[in-house]
Amino acid sequence: MNYQHRTNDLEAFWMPFSANRQFKKAPRMLVSADRMHYRTDDGRSVLDGTAGLWCCNAGHNRPKIVEAIRAQAGELDYAPAFQMGHPKVFEFASKVVNIAPEGFDHVFFTNSGSESVETALKMAVAYHRVKGNGSKFRLIGRERGYHGVNFGGISVGGIVSNRKMFGTLLTGVDHIRHTHDLARNAFTRGEPEHGADLADDLERLVTLHDASTIAAVIVEPVAGSTGVLIPPKGYLQRLRAICDKHDILLIFDEVITGFGRLGTPFATDYFGVSPDIIVTAKGITNGVIPMGGVFVKSKIHDAFMNGPEHLIEFFHGYTYSGNPIACAAGLGTLETYKEDGLLTRGAELAPYWEDALQSLKGLPHVIDVRNIGLIGAIELESIPGEPTKRAFSCFLDAFERGILIRTTGDIIALSPPLIISKAEIDQLIGTLAQVLKDSI
Repeated sequence: MNYQHRTNDLEAFWMPFSANRQFKKAPRMLVSADRMHYRTDDGRSVLDGTAGLWCCNAGHNRPKIVEAIRAQAGELDYAPAFQMGHPKVFEFASKVVNIAPEGFDHVFFTNSGSESVETALKMAVAYHRVKGNGSKFRLIGRERGYHGVNFGGISVGGIVSNRKMFGTLLTGVDHIRHTHDLARNAFTRGEPEHGADLADDLERLVTLHDASTIAAVIVEPVAGSTGVLIPPKGYLQRLRAICDKHDILLIFDEVITGFGRLGTPFATDYFGVSPDIIVTAKGITNGVIPMGGVFVKSKIHDAFMNGPEHLIEFFHGYTYSGNPIACAAGLGTLETYKEDGLLTRGAELAPYWEDALQSLKGLPHVIDVRNIGLIGAIELESIPGEPTKRAFSCFLDAFERGILIRTTGDIIALSPPLIISKAEIDQLIGTLAQVLKDSI
């Protein structure tokens, strides 16, 4: 058989969420990383302003995580996840629920945020069935919401580009309005004053569909991938109250906000609102090994624990649920978070971060700046007829100047590792200011 190369090294890989043709004309290659910095193939140091993809909360190349993975790979590389177990998965589950918000005593492991969302949606529908409420099948998302890329996730999600190419999605799905109100809330520091009443849009859907058909509502406490949309004061509390009123489960997608991003372990802690299910991934292993986790309250878990003990209670799972090496990475991650105080460090840095971000107000084309915890967004005025071009041009320029930022539409999003120093915040925002001053 002829094993000659049919393509060059760049052609074979169909890159995710990327402008493949543009990238392959001028590749941006990262070859190593340590703490706050990436190194490129041409030897340049790049400050990580995005924690990879919102996931490397402890920075890069952290010794406890690296050593945990190395040791586990030499001891137990894989164990079956169905009807079998291994010590690390039970140890990690016990330790990770101990930092979860009060009442979340059980975790179901997945391999990504997308899988965590699918799992949570299935749990919600199945929960009502095992409780005898089989008519509750509808799932309610939110406009501009991002819940991963599987069919369930894009169905409840509300980002048009993620939905428009994929035909008929899940049936029985509807959406409440998003919370972005540029006219009233531009340049707000933290939670906007206006918009708590937008939660009442759920009552409109209850009137349309009847509460007896609605299983769950899923929202990101802070909508990340759509451009950092921060909930108005009181909004999440009102959403919780409406769900309670109509026996609707509330799911928080904390894939981004979980594990210290807001200066608390979870957004649930930050806002003081307790959902029924919490969806996580990313920071659960510091992004080093793919893993996700769905945290549930005992009422959800216990509802399934009925019938003969030899029967499977929940027909769902993945080959790699609770993979030994992923669990080892998770344990190393929790140790690193604890050692460096990273689950709460964001609260100490948040005021400095806020002032630095808000200093960008008044720069060319900046129409809004948003911040909460160690998350920030700079919304730019779009170039007429060329949406997304201005922000993408800033992304390319920023990379050349030694900082990594993320763009979505014409919004620049920032979410640095939680180990960032004030001097590095100055470097990140100062460089970005120069990029914006020189932007087209």
